[in-house]
Amino acid sequence: MNMQFEKTAGLIPAVVQDANTREVLMVAYMNPAALAQTQASGYVTFYSRSRQQLWTKGETSGNRLRLVRLWTDCDADAVLAEVEMEGDEVACHTGARSCFFQALEQEAR
Repeated sequence: MNMQFEKTAGLIPAVVQDANTREVLMVAYMNPAALAQTQASGYVTFYSRSRQQLWTKGETSGNRLRLVRLWTDCDADAVLAEVEMEGDEVACHTGARSCFFQALEQEAR
């Protein structure tokens, strides 16, 4: 399937999910090169918007995300990467297992 990078200014959201527990670990962005490198290497690679370069998760920490399966949404403008975690099984730069550990309070209606 051809991903629709042009619909999203060249970057698509990439949701990362633990293949075994189904826990959502993080969300980042991919450009065509990051997607191609992920598929070729078997390790999840993203595009850093702040540094404007590719980065493979865990290349310095050792907490890598080994790709198990890659899915696209129905519009081909987002991906879901099912992964197995390597290293200390930490996905978040804060040291937490998942980037989703803070509850957001709902406003009263």
